[in-house]
Amino acid sequence: MYRKITCNFSALNNPFQKNFKQLKVEGKNYNFYSLPDLHDARLEKLPYSVRILLESAVRNCDEFNVKKADVEKILAWEKNSTQQIEIPFKPARVILQDFTGVPAVVDFAAMRDAMVRLGGDPNKINPLCPVDLVIDHSVQADVARDLKAFEKNEEIEFNRNYERFEFLKWGQKALNNFTIVPPGSGIVHQVNLEYLARVVFNNENGVLYPDSVVGTDSHTTMINGLGVLGWGVGGIEAEAVMLGQCISMVLPEVVGFKLYGKLKEHVTATDLVLTCTQMLRKRGVVGKFVEFFGPGCENLSLADRATIANMAPEYGATMGYFPIDAQSVDYLKLTGRDSHKVKVIESYLREQGLFRTSSSKDPVYTGAVLELDLASVQPCISGPKRPHDRVPLNEMKSEWNQILTAKTGFKGFGLTEQQSKKTHTFNYKGTDYTLSNGSVVVAAITSCTNTSNPDSMVAAGLLAKAAVEKGLNVKPYIKTTLSPGSGVVTKYFVESGVQSYLEQLGFTTAGYGCMTCIGNTGELEPEVDQAIRQGDVVAAAVLSGNRNFEGRIHPLTRANYLASPALVVAYALAGTVNIDFETEPIGTDKHGKAVFLKDIWPSRTFTQDTVHKSLRPEMFSEVYKRISQGTARWNALKASDKKVYDWKAESTYIHNPPFFQTTELVPKPVQSIKSAYCLLNLGDSITTDHISPAGNIAKNSPAARYLNERGIQSKDFNTYGARRGNDEIMARGTFANVRLINKMMDKVGPETVHIPSGQKLAVFDAAEKYQKEGHQLIVLAGQEYGSGSSRDWAAKGPYLQGIKAVIAQSYERIHRSNLVGMGILPCEFLNGQNADSLGLNGHETFNIDLKGGNLKVNEVLTVTTSTGKSFQVKTRLDTDVEIAYFQNGGILQYVLRKLVKGEAQ
Repeated sequence: MYRKITCNFSALNNPFQKNFKQLKVEGKNYNFYSLPDLHDARLEKLPYSVRILLESAVRNCDEFNVKKADVEKILAWEKNSTQQIEIPFKPARVILQDFTGVPAVVDFAAMRDAMVRLGGDPNKINPLCPVDLVIDHSVQADVARDLKAFEKNEEIEFNRNYERFEFLKWGQKALNNFTIVPPGSGIVHQVNLEYLARVVFNNENGVLYPDSVVGTDSHTTMINGLGVLGWGVGGIEAEAVMLGQCISMVLPEVVGFKLYGKLKEHVTATDLVLTCTQMLRKRGVVGKFVEFFGPGCENLSLADRATIANMAPEYGATMGYFPIDAQSVDYLKLTGRDSHKVKVIESYLREQGLFRTSSSKDPVYTGAVLELDLASVQPCISGPKRPHDRVPLNEMKSEWNQILTAKTGFKGFGLTEQQSKKTHTFNYKGTDYTLSNGSVVVAAITSCTNTSNPDSMVAAGLLAKAAVEKGLNVKPYIKTTLSPGSGVVTKYFVESGVQSYLEQLGFTTAGYGCMTCIGNTGELEPEVDQAIRQGDVVAAAVLSGNRNFEGRIHPLTRANYLASPALVVAYALAGTVNIDFETEPIGTDKHGKAVFLKDIWPSRTFTQDTVHKSLRPEMFSEVYKRISQGTARWNALKASDKKVYDWKAESTYIHNPPFFQTTELVPKPVQSIKSAYCLLNLGDSITTDHISPAGNIAKNSPAARYLNERGIQSKDFNTYGARRGNDEIMARGTFANVRLINKMMDKVGPETVHIPSGQKLAVFDAAEKYQKEGHQLIVLAGQEYGSGSSRDWAAKGPYLQGIKAVIAQSYERIHRSNLVGMGILPCEFLNGQNADSLGLNGHETFNIDLKGGNLKVNEVLTVTTSTGKSFQVKTRLDTDVEIAYFQNGGILQYVLRKLVKGEAQ
């Protein structure tokens, strides 16, 4: 039953040696495995993204881990892509951010301990491919509307995260192939796009091959805009890749998305991506590749493409790919890449048939091709609770007034007519202000989606300049922040003359990292906080991010809207989302005359001209030079030189996890699930933010109690995201989202019922009680379970709470994979059934016969309950390899055993 899936990429036994060719560029010789030399007519029909999977199979074929039959499977993609055919894939590299990177390094340290305990060499626990970790998620907007905000927030960041950073510094010293980009350098995906991406690798033997990457952040897909194959995986799966494992994946369907026409003058890339997101969610692309093509691609900048690719998780796809073309090459030159390397990249890709030109034949795609005339895209925002709920800007006011009184849900807040009209007056710094439903209290230019797009960013700056010149201002109590994705943004802001105008409106640089979008918003002003609570106001946040799930941005902003950077500034000026920009003024000028948004909105042409004059290649070279040099604060950190980590018992940030402490060489037989209680009965679209929140640690939560017991005051709690290196806190933070809706409870919040006693407890407390009593647990859920971020703790936490299986209607791809990676069985209801239709309320106990672990791929099992009801579910173990992982109790246990035995490479 166990399958060998380690990868040995020796070319000695490669049956495609006849395809090994030489390429000469500027007098230098390179080698590569030629796809055209396969002489197969099916090749030119393959989507470009599938051709990269094919190249990997050809290059790594050794008739052991990657077989000639796998190459044939990919060549027959048109026939096989809808048949759930399994193929191996070896990514060229791995990229991490620190929220997900810290637990990955913790696992490596723990696996080294286990390797010693089991009699192996700890140095075998080492990345075998290039791994880059960008520290970008730790900085918070503690200080805002202050010209020194960046320096002050960075100082707080280092003081607050000293233990984490010291631990990462140890990892940088102890592990091979492991590079750290220090804090203050930028957002991981923008740094990847502007600096880390190779586009084409040249290995130590002079062999060229396409860059490909998996990352522990969902938005790794942003690199698809540059034509690099890449997507987000769970941290658990990424660790396995780092340890030399192939990804065992199902040959994907590829949905074609044809773009034509040109965006109108007043439309932004954000409007375009929100439109694409809505279209693709409607089509249904979960688990599929999306590939963009058509003449409209030539009318989009590389940054526009990256904006669309970035939000692939929001439209549900594995990735949103733009094949490499002349625009891609121009971008490499713009960002200061070595000129010879750029020529090698272009020459190689043209030789391989991986370079798209206007005369290239369109590939074959899965099913009907989606089409979009770029000229039809209209200004829009998205919200108030999901990124794919697009709202045309001219309909926003009418929709807002409808959803206030609509039934509580994704488009409803459940207020009475009287409640919807309530206001609350408060005093801030000697002046009275009034909050009403829809009042903006957070306005943030943030997130990789838009801060990597010079056109979008400069448009915000030009709008700010026009607003200031008209005499407009932003109310002082609104938390306004600017979080550039890299230092290059600041350079072209200064060069274009817009920086000072953004600062005058309160958009001072808060830090170079993923801030408000991940929930690192910091606190609101105390007067605002109190006013929202006392008035029970549905306050709003507007941000240029990609995620707006409930409870993510800030616990007090119940309405959260995604918008372009320019619209973030516009809504900050208006002070409310309850405005029709077409018919209502955004403010009044120095002379008392009404100013409308159209009066200060910069045209696309004017914006692009400004960018063209302000952005130069040397800006990128200057900014990224500091990464190799390090920063003063980072270089001053001290770290141990030991190869095995010396755990500190007093640390509340870094803790030795229990995952490998009892792992033995032979896995224990899989036990059936018997008399398991239901910990939670959940509905649709439960996100990883619901399961494992990244933001604030509530003062009355089990995690807070744990910290208090160790002398940590609430001001030093930090966030769940920053404490992912401590399993004790993360287990207590699992299902701790304040907006969690559990059907077993009569109110919203992170609580459940302990069925035997009838007690209503915090979810962790109930799970702990069940475990002490020796009971197994399951979770019931609806559609799209685990959507959102690729959060490994959304699987690790449930594992630590004793959850053995999840039964849902459907899963988001990464979370399903993470559950398998932790040995939790993901199951799906059959035939459109769900908990409600089956009459399940979560008070039953459940039995599932797992046949001693001898399961088939997607096997159908019968679930019986204590009430006499039975129903069937399909296991979502989608490949034979996943069955092997499940039998071993998880993917890392599987790899560890192979490494100890010397079987993994």
